[in-house]
Amino acid sequence: MQNSLVKLLGVFFFVFLLFGCQSDDKPIVDWSVPALMLENGQLARVESWADSLKNNSDVYSKIWMKADSFEQLAMRIALDFEVSESKVREQLLARIGDYSEAEWELWKTTGLLEGRVLNGERRYFKRAASNLAILTGKGDGLLDDALDAFCLEHTADVMAKTNTCKYSMVQQHSFIIDFVLTIDADVVPAGDTICCWLPFPKEIHGRQSNVKLLNVEPGNYQLSSDTCIHRSVYLEQVAIANSKTVFNLKFSFDSQAEYVNLSKEKVLPYDRASFVFKEYTKEQLPQINFSQNIRQLADSICGEEVNPFIQVRDIFYWIDKNIPWAGALEYGIMPDIPQYVLKNKKGDCGMQTLLFMAMARYRGIPVRWQSGWMLHPGEENLHDWCEVYYQGIGWVPLDMSFGLQDSNNQHLREFYMSGIDAYRLIINDGIGGEFYPAKKFLRSEPWDFQRGEVEWKGGNLYFNQWNYRLEVNYVDRN
Repeated sequence: MQNSLVKLLGVFFFVFLLFGCQSDDKPIVDWSVPALMLENGQLARVESWADSLKNNSDVYSKIWMKADSFEQLAMRIALDFEVSESKVREQLLARIGDYSEAEWELWKTTGLLEGRVLNGERRYFKRAASNLAILTGKGDGLLDDALDAFCLEHTADVMAKTNTCKYSMVQQHSFIIDFVLTIDADVVPAGDTICCWLPFPKEIHGRQSNVKLLNVEPGNYQLSSDTCIHRSVYLEQVAIANSKTVFNLKFSFDSQAEYVNLSKEKVLPYDRASFVFKEYTKEQLPQINFSQNIRQLADSICGEEVNPFIQVRDIFYWIDKNIPWAGALEYGIMPDIPQYVLKNKKGDCGMQTLLFMAMARYRGIPVRWQSGWMLHPGEENLHDWCEVYYQGIGWVPLDMSFGLQDSNNQHLREFYMSGIDAYRLIINDGIGGEFYPAKKFLRSEPWDFQRGEVEWKGGNLYFNQWNYRLEVNYVDRN
């Protein structure tokens, strides 16, 4: 019962954080009702409840928007857990071959095969079979052999170059990016306007420079300030009957690798009165929180240690050993990602990073989010990492999911603890920021921004209603 209540309060708080809690709503609607329905997997009841409330409320009123958010959450949970038992059994046979019923029951009870009871029927996460193959050692994680070898060679070269010069940033590469977002035909009525936000590179980070906007279609656009947490290009287009709606963005930029050998640097005590310390050691609810589990785990890992780098190393090693990479649920249906990671002992790049950030910040180590895309040839994908602040040195990149490399050289093995490769596209330097212009409805991805966001006057367009494609032209190779 206690665990159930914790989950319920997490979902309840998550929705209210996004849309606010107005005192004039309290006498009218008991918002714990749909939260409890979500907790119990009664998604059809949530949708019916939300539809009824929306039909009896003014369109776009606070009550209407909150009801719509619950309806959205129910739909999103159903999409992530869309696989039937018969289908997941087929997927397992294709991935790992024959298995016993005893193994099947073990996988279910331990959560290795992730599922939920929704509308009275057990459904499975759409990546449950592939995740089980990874977690049982019968499949690969994020770093496949080819990428692992590529990164090892590249980072060794980066380290060699930083050792022979006074700069920590080297190995510049140039990229031209074509980003296309295509909305399915007739998901928006003909004649209505579609609003779209596409990702665009940040320019305030030293590792990323010479950002140039080369082409935008349609041509009328708004580029957000580089000070925005999520940098974007905003576009509008009128829907045409029986036709897909396409938004296109083309840009170029240069990227540099960075490596800081912290064993050669003097880390000073933090200035606890500074903005950096206060801002980047605080909680950022709900995803960066100092829960009892986070505090106990961080203290058990770091003990009485006060040196920031040693604490960072200890946390990094613990996550690398104990939290394997696995395909993730959509972040928008996880009200507390670090707690999910600790409970399920798995997580993708952003989930591992949020766990690291929660523990580091709790221990008084400033750390900030950074994300966008990894652009390693043939491995282009969404990716999240972070930066750690060391007094007297500055911000130093850290990639939790790229982890420890396979090398007997300790510095090369720990490269991603204080370095990052040149194959990155930085779009975000925080989570849960505002868009410019502001987005009206619940975002498809409430915390990060890499794939784009789309809406119209009738509501948000979720990931199942459109697709995206990022193409990379590698201009040079150093």
